[in-house]
Amino acid sequence: MDMMRIKVKKIIYYLIKLRGKIFIPFAILYILVAAYIAFSIEPQTFESYLTSVYWVLTTLATVGFGDYAPVTDLGKAFTIGLYITGIGLVSLFIGKIIKSVYLIEKRKVGGKMKYTGKNHIILIGWSEKSKSAIQEIFKSDETIDIVIIDNLEKSPMMEERLFYVRGDATDEETLLRANLPKAKGVIIFADQITQDNYATKDPLLVDGKTLLVATAITSIEEKTNTAIHVTAEVINQKHIRLFERVKVDEFIPTQEMISHAAVRSLFSHGVTHMYSELMSSKYEETMYEISKQDEWRTYRDAFMDLLNKGATLVADRGDLNINQKLDARIPDDAQLFIICDKETISKINSKIH
Repeated sequence: MDMMRIKVKKIIYYLIKLRGKIFIPFAILYILVAAYIAFSIEPQTFESYLTSVYWVLTTLATVGFGDYAPVTDLGKAFTIGLYITGIGLVSLFIGKIIKSVYLIEKRKVGGKMKYTGKNHIILIGWSEKSKSAIQEIFKSDETIDIVIIDNLEKSPMMEERLFYVRGDATDEETLLRANLPKAKGVIIFADQITQDNYATKDPLLVDGKTLLVATAITSIEEKTNTAIHVTAEVINQKHIRLFERVKVDEFIPTQEMISHAAVRSLFSHGVTHMYSELMSSKYEETMYEISKQDEWRTYRDAFMDLLNKGATLVADRGDLNINQKLDARIPDDAQLFIICDKETISKINSKIH
């Protein structure tokens, strides 16, 4: 008896679940069949099958323009049946669509949907630092999408180009839902909860989680044969050596580097203002990356040409000493950085391209 009750319950649950899946196809079939019956009953009134579809839709929507109407008794009787059975069906159909839109929006806000775009930036970990990073990215690029990965119940911000994926960033499945292989770059912020609660007890825990995330990213890169630029925040500078076996391209300034800047500000007043200008796009002058031009053979050629255009060449990758080797040949794979304003970089890029 209990087994029979369980089977009946399973059948009922299955039918309820099936109803949700077949309702929309059934509603569309109902409209098409009703239109066919109406056209068969009164072919002279409805001229074509498309016209009868139009009439059924306007009737069920209770719009009733009056441009077409049945004239025979059978046609009128069919119309009455259509009113009784169809109007309720359309109401359910519209409700179903509204509910579907609501569920999609709920899944999106709750971080349960997969991001399917590309050339986006992934921010791992929500904090005031990631909030500032979002604002900075939006100022720098008006078209790029941002995907946040965290374990919050819902998206921490609501922006048109901001998407949220809820989950553990050390889990490859979570990273794949953020479409990591198609991303432009990833920024890993130190876990705020771990930092607030455990950093003083065991500093390795904060950077340890960052290392696990970087390991998961490296694993996906190897499996998908992709190369993604990864920037990581490391709280303790001595822990950077732990990242040697994973692919992290750059590290966000550590506590020691910030302390160094603070000390230098005492001996060289205004140095922190200079750092702020270089690190933020809200100032007129900031740092940009440019490509090597064919007419530049040496760093001196590039330096003088850029200076005449209103820009200053400051580095090749991490080498800040190019002013001491101006006559050296610029390698083909050089990564040049300059300081200038937005108008100047726009002019330089337009000439390069």
